[in-house]
Amino acid sequence: MSLLNNVMDHSLDDGYAEATARRESEGGPRPQTLRAKLWLAAGLVLAALVVTLGAAQARISAPVVAKEREELIDRIEAETAAADELEKNVDRLREEVGERQRKALQQQGGHQGDLVALLSGATEVTGQGVKLVVDDAEDSEADGGGPRESSSFSDTGRVRDRDMQRVVNGLWESGAEAVAINGQRLTALSAIRAAGDAILVDNKPLVPPYTVLAVGDGKKLSTAFQDSADGQYLHALQENFGIRSSISAQEKVRLPAAPSLIVRTAEPRTAGGTPAGQGTAETGKGTS
Repeated sequence: MSLLNNVMDHSLDDGYAEATARRESEGGPRPQTLRAKLWLAAGLVLAALVVTLGAAQARISAPVVAKEREELIDRIEAETAAADELEKNVDRLREEVGERQRKALQQQGGHQGDLVALLSGATEVTGQGVKLVVDDAEDSEADGGGPRESSSFSDTGRVRDRDMQRVVNGLWESGAEAVAINGQRLTALSAIRAAGDAILVDNKPLVPPYTVLAVGDGKKLSTAFQDSADGQYLHALQENFGIRSSISAQEKVRLPAAPSLIVRTAEPRTAGGTPAGQGTAETGKGTS
């Protein structure tokens, strides 16, 4: 134990300790020979030279870097302005194409041109109708049975794309002549899909509350929808999951024209189902 205590108390040899103390008191080791002093001086001169050259180089290159930065900013602003101008041209051409499509639909429809334009969403519609508002539950974590008891979604209090599909289809079946969701006009070729938690109508995202406007005989349309299977489905969502909805007849609703039209042609077929050659072009439509 005495040996261990001695090692612990005197881990550094006394001679080394004295040499270290003497060196610290003298201010550290200093070069003693002329050669060492010359090497030290050369090192200091070289370090000073490197620092001076670096500062001079930075001072020379600073204006060049600033100029390049300004040129890059000017290029970015110019390209941004050009992109904005191209986007405006695209919007203008899209509107022009849509207008020509609408005129073509009315002309090709003959005496039923107005009906064709209505069904295809080519023109805006104003008249009696209903206003149906569907919104997420206040507590979106509501739980219950009913239509979603087998659903894999944990947030059953949120309106889903399939809910809006049933609502829209129910309105069509109840006699609606035209339908729009949050100002987005629906046609026979419109698609209601989901991207994450967002509901898309023709690839355009919508946010709740979802306001559905439908043109038709307001009172009859409202009653027919609420008595339909889809109306009962919406009522069940409200009862079981807290999804909020309200429907009311309106004296006047206005639905905008569809932002873009999808025009298809149909050819008559023979009894065997093969094309009969050149036929009269018609606007085709179907449901999505």
